[in-house]
Parts: sequence; C-alpha cells; structure tokens
Amino acid sequence: MSFLGSTASAPAGGDKYSVLLPTYNERHNLPVIIWMLVKTFTEHNINYEIIIIDDNSPDGTLDIAKQLQVLYGADRIVLRPRAGKLGLGTAYVHGIENATGNFVIIMDADMSHHPKFIPEFIKLQKAQNLDIVTGTRYTGSGGVHGWDLRRKLTSRVANYIASTLLQPGVSDLTGSFRLYKKPVLAKLISAVISKGYVFQMEMMVRARQFGFSIGEVPITFVDRVYGESKMGADEIAQYLLGLFKLFALT
Repeated sequence: MSFLGSTASAPAGGDKYSVLLPTYNERHNLPVIIWMLVKTFTEHNINYEIIIIDDNSPDGTLDIAKQLQVLYGADRIVLRPRAGKLGLGTAYVHGIENATGNFVIIMDADMSHHPKFIPEFIKLQKAQNLDIVTGTRYTGSGGVHGWDLRRKLTSRVANYIASTLLQPGVSDLTGSFRLYKKPVLAKLISAVISKGYVFQMEMMVRARQFGFSIGEVPITFVDRVYGESKMGADEIAQYLLGLFKLFALT
C-alpha cells in the first residue's frame, strides 16, 4: 500500500488530530517518523495533519521538511519554522495557533515515540472522554529500549522525586508523548511557567489543579538512532532546580 499523498477520510465524529513536531537537527529522523505517522493514520482511517516547528536547524532539517511536504501534501505536512531555538513551550503555542484539529498530539521527532501507540491513545480517550492521554514507561507493558543502566536509574529517580514532591496522579511525569483536547492544551500552556525539562511535569501538575481527566497508555520508549541526546549534566541540574521551584509554587 502506498501512503504518498494519502487523503484518509475523517473517522466517525469528524475528529481531526494535529501532531506537533518541534525539531532541531533532526534531518535523518524526520523522514522516518513522518512515514511512520502517515502509515499509522492511513491504516486506521484517522484524519490528521503534522505540524513541523523547526527552530532554524543548522543541519538542514527544514529543507528535508519541505521535501516531505511536497511528497505528502501541504494539507498533511504543515511547516511553521521559527528564527531560532525559542523553547518547547513557545513551540507548542506556535503549533496550536496553526492547528486545525480538535485534538493535539505532542511527541518527539527522534523516533523515541512510536506512532503505533497513537490509536491506543485515541481509543482510550474516546472510551472515557478524557481530556488528556499520556504515554507511560512505568506501568503495564511500558518500558525503555536502548538505555544503559545509569540512564534508566537517572530517569527512574527523577520521576520518583517528581512524583513524590508533586503528586500529579500519573506514573510517568517526565514523559512527552501525549494526546490533548485542543482547548485543554491551550489552557495548560497559558498557565505553565516552567521551561526546559520541567515543562512537561508542570503540564501534568496544572492538569490536576484544573481538574482535567487523564488516562495512561503503556508505551515503549526507544532511544534515538540518529543524532545526540539533548540531556546532559546541565539539563539534569536545570531539571532539579526547576523541580524544586515548581514544588514551591504548587
């Protein structure tokens, strides 16, 4: 089956899903994740658009994105580049402003998040009319592939500390693979003050405060194949500082 230029019709209810893909130096990963997304949406008859928000990647990611837009169509691949690295939160704001779907999916462009889980997100959301569905590495069949023991322990400890301090009611507070009702995401982003890796945590904390309903789907997180991880010692220090600031505020 060919997925080029697919025009899958909307499923019952007329829902449309806007995928926000912030990118920076993802020229090798972007064609693969886009193909996987298009394949998933097409096979499950899901109406979609993919909004690529590139922050002036020096590796030519935007040039690759333009080729993908030609390949799959401007109605499916929407390009909204920015002048430079302006932060994840503002990337989502930029994406929401251009999203035409009533649901928004956020995920990483480095293939850490497999699109095969998206139909499960949608199924759970519809079954319970949830405001948010988030992927979790830490319950059921969820897990991590490609990390060494040190990084697994770092992630577990970071998530445990955050969960203990903030008590958000979700098992994977630091995850970034989620499905939101569009108005819910817009309201959360307008309330969030954190930046960097604490941003996703505060989203769940604010969701709890606002009384939004949240469901979880076990996922397998896969370490990036191409490119370098953006998590280093500085990011860990910023994470801990931001975590305690968030605890003080909430």
